[in-house]
Amino acid sequence: MIYRAVMLAPLVWIPLVSLVVADEGRAAASTTSADDAQRVTTQFQELLHDCWEFLMQESPLWATQIGDHRYNDRLRSQTFENIDLSATKRQEFLKRLQALDREALATTDRVTYDILRLKLQNAAAEHDFQTYLLTISNRSGFHIGFPELRRQVPLKTVRDYENYISRLRQFQRVTRENIALMRRGMETGIVLPSVVLAEYRQPIESHIVADAQDSLLYEPLRELPASLAAADIDRLRTAAEDAIGGQVVPAYREFLKFMQDEYVPACRETVGAAALPRGREYYRYLIRKFTTLNLTPQQIHQLGKSEVRRIQQEMDAVIRETGFAGDFSEFVEFLRSDPKFYAATKEELLQQVALKLKTMDGLLPQLFERLPRMSYGIREVPAYVAPVSTTAYYQPPAGDGTRAGFYFVNTYDLKSRPIYNIEALSLHEAVPGHHLQIALQQELTDLPKVRRFTQFTVFSEGWALYAERLGLEVGMYSDPYQNFGRLNYEMWRACRLVVDTGIHYFGWTRQQAIDFLTAHSALAAHNVRAEIDRYISWPGQALAYKIGELKIRELRKLATEKLGSRFDVRRFHDVVLGSGAVPLPVLEANVHDYIEEVLHDKE
Repeated sequence: MIYRAVMLAPLVWIPLVSLVVADEGRAAASTTSADDAQRVTTQFQELLHDCWEFLMQESPLWATQIGDHRYNDRLRSQTFENIDLSATKRQEFLKRLQALDREALATTDRVTYDILRLKLQNAAAEHDFQTYLLTISNRSGFHIGFPELRRQVPLKTVRDYENYISRLRQFQRVTRENIALMRRGMETGIVLPSVVLAEYRQPIESHIVADAQDSLLYEPLRELPASLAAADIDRLRTAAEDAIGGQVVPAYREFLKFMQDEYVPACRETVGAAALPRGREYYRYLIRKFTTLNLTPQQIHQLGKSEVRRIQQEMDAVIRETGFAGDFSEFVEFLRSDPKFYAATKEELLQQVALKLKTMDGLLPQLFERLPRMSYGIREVPAYVAPVSTTAYYQPPAGDGTRAGFYFVNTYDLKSRPIYNIEALSLHEAVPGHHLQIALQQELTDLPKVRRFTQFTVFSEGWALYAERLGLEVGMYSDPYQNFGRLNYEMWRACRLVVDTGIHYFGWTRQQAIDFLTAHSALAAHNVRAEIDRYISWPGQALAYKIGELKIRELRKLATEKLGSRFDVRRFHDVVLGSGAVPLPVLEANVHDYIEEVLHDKE
C-alpha cells in the first residue's frame, strides 16, 4: 500500500456560523428545574412532530420516497397561495422554537434545536429572495424529475397503481403552476441565464410521444404483478394511457411552447447571481446556506486559488511518476486522446465501475466500525437528460427499506468518461461516499426524522470528497493514472471555489470560467461546459464540496495530533457520521468532544 501524504493547512480563519452549537450552556450550571426541563422537552418534541407532519403533507412525493405512504396519490401544490402559506407556517414554527428555553434541553436536543432553527431561518431567507420563481435549471426541475416517478414509488398492489395514475393526472396542474411561477420570474427579473438553456428542448421533447405506450411513464404498466386480477390490469392500463395521453403529453407540449415562445427569449444575458435583484446579498446568503459558515466570497476565492496551487504540485509529481516527458497540458492532451483510457462500450464502463466498487466493499471494515445494512445498485443516467447531466449522481434509498440506493453513471459520450476517473467517482457517489453516509444516517433511529432524512450539502458533499481520498489508505488507486484521476477530481472541486465566486460575485464571464477549469484540470471539454453551466444555474452549491472536505481533514489532523497512538480512524469516522449530516460547527463540536473523551479516558 502506497500512502501519499499531503500537507494541509487548517482552516483556522473560518469563523463559526451563528449556531450556538459549541453549547455555551454545557459548562454552565443549569438553573432549570426538572419539571421545567420536562415541560420544555415535551413542547420541543411536539414541535418536531408538527414540523415533520407539515413537511410530509407539503412534499408528498418526498414522503413516499422516505417511506411515509399516507400521501402516495398526491403531488405538491406550488400555487402562490400555498407557497405563502408554507412560508407563514414555517415562521410560526420558528416563533414556537425560539420561545422555548434551549438551555433546558438535553445536549442532543440542543443540537436538533440549532439545526431546526437554521433550516427554518434558511427557508425564510429563500422565500424573501423569491427563489421559488427559479423552478428549473438546465439539468433539474419538475419536468426532468417526473419521468423517474416510475422508480420512486411502490408498485405492487392495485392501490399502488391507482396512486401512480393519480399522480400522472396531476402533472398538468403541476406544469401550469410552474409556468405561473416562471412568468412571475420574468416580470421581476428572476430568470435563468439564457446560455444554460441552449439544450432545453431534449428533456421536454423526449416525453412528447404520439402513443402513450411509448412513454417512459407507461413502463410500469407493461408487466404488472401476477397477483392482480385481469380486469384490474385492463382497467389500470387504460387509465394510465388516458392519463399519459390526456394530461402528461399535453403538459409537456404546453411547457415546450412556453419555454420556446416566452421563457427562453426572456432569459437574461448575464450569468452571475449578482445580476439578480439583490444579487450580491443573495449570493452571500447562498454561501452561508451551502457552507454553514460565515465566509466571504473573497476568502473562498483565495482559498480556491491556494488549493489549486497545492493540487497542481501533486499532479505534476504523479505525471513524473508515469515517466511522461511533457508538461501538464501535454499530459492532459495525451489522456484525452489515447484510446486506452476510454471504454469502447457503455457495458465496459459499467463493468469497470462495478469492479472498483466491489473491491472497495471488501476494504470498508478497515475504515469503519459501522456499515449500513442497506445495499446500493448501479444505473445509467436516463438518456433524455444525459447530454446535459453531470458525470454521475446518487439517489438515496427509500426510508422504509423497500428500495436500495442507486449510483447513476452517465454513459453518454464515452469519450468524455475516462476510465482513470472511475475509482474516485465511484468512491464519491457510492462507498465510502454518499451511499455509506446517507444509508447510515437513515438507520440512526435514535435521531428525530427531521435529522435522519435531511442533508446539509457541505456535510454530505464534503464527506463524499473526503471519501475519495480514503481509497489511498486501503490500497486503491493502484497505478499513477488512477491516482491522477483522483487528483483531477480534487482539482475540479478546488476550481469550483474560484469559478463559482468568480461567476457570481466578481463578474467572470462563462468563457473565463471555462478557460480556468480547462487549464487546471483534465476534464473533457464536454464535461467542462456542462459543469460551468451547472454552476451558473445553481449558484453557491458547488462551494460545499471543498469547504466540507477541508474541514473534515482539518478535524482529523487535529484528532491525530492530540491523540497520537490513541487515534483510531474507525472511531473517528464513527464520530463524524454518528450524528447524521450536520452543519460544520456541530461537526467541529462533536470532534472536540470525542478528543476530550479519549484524553479523559487516558487519564
